[in-house]
Amino acid sequence: MGTTFVKKSEIERGWFVVDAEGQVLGRLASQVARILTGKEKPTYAPFLDTGDHVIVINAEKVRLTGAKERDKTYYHHSGYPGGIRRSPAGYVRARQPERLVEAAVRGMLPKNRLGRAQFRKLKVYAGSEHPHQAQQPQPLSPDTRVVSSAGTPDADKRA
Repeated sequence: MGTTFVKKSEIERGWFVVDAEGQVLGRLASQVARILTGKEKPTYAPFLDTGDHVIVINAEKVRLTGAKERDKTYYHHSGYPGGIRRSPAGYVRARQPERLVEAAVRGMLPKNRLGRAQFRKLKVYAGSEHPHQAQQPQPLSPDTRVVSSAGTPDADKRA
């Protein structure tokens, strides 16, 4: 008797939309990362990309607790020697609010090609509009869990 795994052709991907308005960044990112990796599905395998697509709207209204707006630092490198750049979270939010959510979710995904494939299924928008209406995304609230294999949200509340 062997363990059966879902084939790549059998993976059903759903689309979910998450409103980030008023949600704490880390808690939002962990929920989104679980959906992107497929950990909420019964077909989950750590070496397969079984996750769903996630659209995050209102990224500019995500909440940072404590003094993170001032003290949290984001780094990027220009590619030249000595080209490290530091930016506080408040500056990043003012210029590119999507980067706050993207960086938080990216840090919670695997650091390999599987994680990069999962990250490509994340779409983040600063405002409340997104161009993915044709995919008919299901709304996802912070206390809703995704448990069905078809990718539809189940109304079970977290315990």
